[in-house]
Amino acid sequence: MLLKHASSVAGWTLLSRLFGFLRDLVMASALGAGPLADAFMVAFRLPNHLRAVLGEGAFNAAFVPTYAAVLEREGQGAAADCRAQILTWVALVNVALLVVALGMTGAIVRLLAPGFADEPARFALTVELTRITFPYLLRLSTVTLLTGVLNAHGRFAAGAAAPILLNLAMTAALLSARHFPDAGHAAAVGVLAGGVVQLALLLLAVWRAGLSTRLSWPRASRPVRTFARRFGPAVLGAGGVQIAVFADTVIASLLPAGSISYLYYADRLYQLPLAVIGIALGTAILPALARRVAAGDEAGAARELGRGLAVAVVAGVPCAVVLALLGDWILSVLFARGAFGPADVLASARALAAYSVGLPAAIMLRPIVAALHARGDTATPVKALLVATLVNVLLKLVLVAPLRHAGLAAATSVGVWIYALLLLGLLWRRGFLGVAPYDRLLIVGGLVGSTAAGAAIVLGRDAFLQLSFVVPASPMLVPLGALVGLGSACYAVVAAAVWLIACLSRARSA
Repeated sequence: MLLKHASSVAGWTLLSRLFGFLRDLVMASALGAGPLADAFMVAFRLPNHLRAVLGEGAFNAAFVPTYAAVLEREGQGAAADCRAQILTWVALVNVALLVVALGMTGAIVRLLAPGFADEPARFALTVELTRITFPYLLRLSTVTLLTGVLNAHGRFAAGAAAPILLNLAMTAALLSARHFPDAGHAAAVGVLAGGVVQLALLLLAVWRAGLSTRLSWPRASRPVRTFARRFGPAVLGAGGVQIAVFADTVIASLLPAGSISYLYYADRLYQLPLAVIGIALGTAILPALARRVAAGDEAGAARELGRGLAVAVVAGVPCAVVLALLGDWILSVLFARGAFGPADVLASARALAAYSVGLPAAIMLRPIVAALHARGDTATPVKALLVATLVNVLLKLVLVAPLRHAGLAAATSVGVWIYALLLLGLLWRRGFLGVAPYDRLLIVGGLVGSTAAGAAIVLGRDAFLQLSFVVPASPMLVPLGALVGLGSACYAVVAAAVWLIACLSRARSA
């Protein structure tokens, strides 16, 4: 069931990311990686900082276990009341946040991108674009709540498909940029429109599931109090992640123009496997773990987590290898056109290589954190995250001088590994992690296969580069496809051989 639900989320997420790359292709061509692009990236990042803190991560961690427990133990009627109460509080908080944000936009931009203050034109443009994107906050936790409700009822498609609408709205706006003062304004309006259609899709999906979205007079009922107790530590945890992202933006704003954009485009590629594998896995495993824990099946929950980690390794490590070794070719194929030139490709590739080191840990964190959240423990991840964030930020300050923007990405990877290893050790000590023999085989095969794939890519890179003449409009397209195909074949053959040898050895010794 876990793999079925994860596959559903992964399929929609992959489609969303493909539309996201179409959006980024159009955006890279229209904005490039200069001052206008940096201004929009900051304007887009501001509401996303709040979304990440108060929305997806923290909200799911607090809401899904609370709602799933009410649904499991008290039935549909109590769940509907819980839903109405929390939705009411969410609506009130969203409106309050928007009013504050619009009133303090200039101060917020100055805090997030202090390097822009020395350039009045870029600062003013960033403030203007931010005021356009900030109403996106109105769908902040509402979409996340509705997605959590659907997930708890075993419906995963609508929540996973919603980001497609944001990508389509932004792409359409960018393609209509001639009707706006510049491409930055077009992209900002696209963000606003995307938020509206995302909310409409989730409301429709909830209604089609036969669930109400009524509001009720706000009161501190028992489920609301439980949600609030869990939400506080979860916000601190999500805030810890955003401190690191915030530090990236602040420090990058002090680097040469384009640095924020280099990190953005590298992060977009990094986020593809993280979303398709990690977020899909985390989204599917949290309700499953919450139901097992609520039913008292701790052994089953431990096995579920072990399977999730095995899937994370088998799918995540080879993706990290490809991004680290072929990032420049991938960026060239996707974005090297219009205002995005060869120098931008190389600068973004350096950041991507640094990000890719932390990709396996970031994917594993999804089921790891879900295992604690399913037990109502949102405090432990916060404590581990604070340690990881402190190391992360200190490393950024150390590495930014020699490595520039790539140093910021490298520090992020180190912080992610520290966070994952701290929580993994804690889960093991508490007896919440059970890796079955079959899952151990999957992990070993994935690691050995990824090593073989990496060796094939390194050895074949120069030879496959000779194929760059085949498609003059995109020279790296054919070499990239051929080399990824070779690496994938090596991974599949070697991993399968490891699994087969291990199975035969076990059968012989039995």
